Amino acid sequence: MNKKPSVKKIWLPLTLVTAFSLGVCMAEDLMQPLPLPTNNTPVQQAPQATPPNVAPLMQQLTARFPTQSFAKLLIVDAGAQRMYLVEQGQPVGGWVISTAANGTGSEKGSDKTPLGLHKISEKIGDGAPLGAIFKARQNTGKQVEILTAPGADSKDDYVTSRIMWLEGLEPGVNKGGDVDSKERYIYIHGTGEEGKLGTPASHGCIRMKNADVINLFNRVDENTLVYITQNLAN
Repeated sequence: MNKKPSVKKIWLPLTLVTAFSLGVCMAEDLMQPLPLPTNNTPVQQAPQATPPNVAPLMQQLTARFPTQSFAKLLIVDAGAQRMYLVEQGQPVGGWVISTAANGTGSEKGSDKTPLGLHKISEKIGDGAPLGAIFKARQNTGKQVEILTAPGADSKDDYVTSRIMWLEGLEPGVNKGGDVDSKERYIYIHGTGEEGKLGTPASHGCIRMKNADVINLFNRVDENTLVYITQNLAN
C-alpha cells in the first residue's frame, strides 16, 4: 500500500499572511522604480524671506531728495548682501548679491562699493546669452564657466550676462572728483562666481546670479534709481 507523501506545514507570520491577503499589488507598487527627474520637472524653491520694511527708508529718501521720483527703486543692502526692487513703496522682488570684499566706500582705486543714491545710466547686453562674458562693456562671444560651489574662485573677475552701469547722484559722495561711481565703472552685473553670492566678494560692483541679473534687467529702465546702504534696518 502506497503512502501519500507527507506534506510539511509552512507557518507564515500573521502579518505576512495579512499582507498577502490584502493584495499583492501593494508589494508590486513598492517595487516600481521611482521616476527620474527631467529638465521639465519643477524644482521646489526655498521659502522666500519676509520682505523688509522699506517705509522708513522711503520717507527719508523722499525728504532728502524731493525732486526725485521713487516710484521704482532698487535698494542694495550691503550689510545683508541683498537687493530689493521696490515699486510704489512695496518690495516686489529680492535677490542675493555680492558687494565688495573691501567693504563700502567711494574712493577711486579702493575696490569698495559706493554708498548713496545712484541711477542706472546705461543698460548693456540685451539679448546676450546667459553667461556671456563682457570686456570693456563689449560682448566677447565667450561664455563663462559658472561656479556654484561655495567659495569657488574663477580665474578672473568676469562681468557676465548683463550690465547696468551706475551713476552717482550725490556730489562729493559718489559723484565727481575721486569718488565718481560712473568713472569707477560700478556696475550691477552677472558673475561666474555664483557660489560666493551672499558674501562680500566683488571689486566694487554689485554681483548677481546670471539668471537673476537677466530678470532684473528686463524689469528696470535706464534712469531707475538705486540706493546703496550699509544697513537697510537703520
